[in-house]
Amino acid sequence: MSGSDAWTTIESDPGVFTELIEEMGVQGVQVEELYALDEELLMSLRPVYGLIFLFKWRQETDNRPTLNPEDTLGHIFFAQQVIPNACATQAILAILLNAGIKLGSTLSELKDFTSAFPPDLKGMAIGNSEQIRRVHNSFSPPQPIVPDEAKLAEKDDEVYHFISYIPIAGSLYELDGLKPGPIKLCDLDAKDEWLLKAAPHIQSRIERYAQSEIRFNLMAVIQNRKQVYSQQLAKLQQSSQQSGEVHQPMDTDLAGGAASPADADSEMGRLMELIQQEDDKFRQWHEENVRRKHNYIPFVFNFLKLLAEKGRLQPLIDQAAASKPASFSHQEK
Repeated sequence: MSGSDAWTTIESDPGVFTELIEEMGVQGVQVEELYALDEELLMSLRPVYGLIFLFKWRQETDNRPTLNPEDTLGHIFFAQQVIPNACATQAILAILLNAGIKLGSTLSELKDFTSAFPPDLKGMAIGNSEQIRRVHNSFSPPQPIVPDEAKLAEKDDEVYHFISYIPIAGSLYELDGLKPGPIKLCDLDAKDEWLLKAAPHIQSRIERYAQSEIRFNLMAVIQNRKQVYSQQLAKLQQSSQQSGEVHQPMDTDLAGGAASPADADSEMGRLMELIQQEDDKFRQWHEENVRRKHNYIPFVFNFLKLLAEKGRLQPLIDQAAASKPASFSHQEK
């Protein structure tokens, strides 16, 4: 694959994934990082469209059966990963294209165009999408030299991989682009909360690697929190206006029952504070992404040139050579 067509690694970060989703044309969705699998935290994020799990990949035998891709056509969008370094975006797409949410034109056209494709051709279509590749690569730091061929992971390289967990039509699935098809984890009853069903499967995977690996990352693809809080605030404000001077008790989903005017005012204040926090968070995410995308290479070259002119560069080179730092390579599977 030529340098212009290659996919580069991107950082596993909720701000990166959220802006990546927006730039692919999907609105009203964001990504939040999870630091625990406790019920209270999971329930506080609803509605959750899917979970993305990052782990250090290793060769191992997995005897769990996968579904026949032909049986899932029109039911589950599943794409095999055929492009190196694309697993982060494919894990996101596995959720977006199965969640029943409103997609932008780019992803709607991709889903429609590939609806009858087998998983390998779906993966190839993703890899050949200039728009999706451009968005994905825009979050990679600029490189002074782009190789003609993507570097393959070597034996001692650290290789990381993203997979998705998502409920589809009454069942919980694990979607892994390195598998031949989806893995059905369990059936879901109408009363089941799928997040609580998914948690043991994720915890089990973590425990398999616990003795040798502690670096994991779990993120939830959820409805935009500012949108959720704004809807709740609008509902409370409407109820408050309707109560008028009578100050009748108001039903609110937030309180689970009747709430006094004072309680409603307190809750509205809390929601406005949460909305402001979301605005601040998105502003910070955007600033961080701008820095990620900025090309600092000319500045570095000019700085090194200045050091050389002042005779300070060679001592730094000698010091670096003497330290002989250990090499580290981070690849995505």
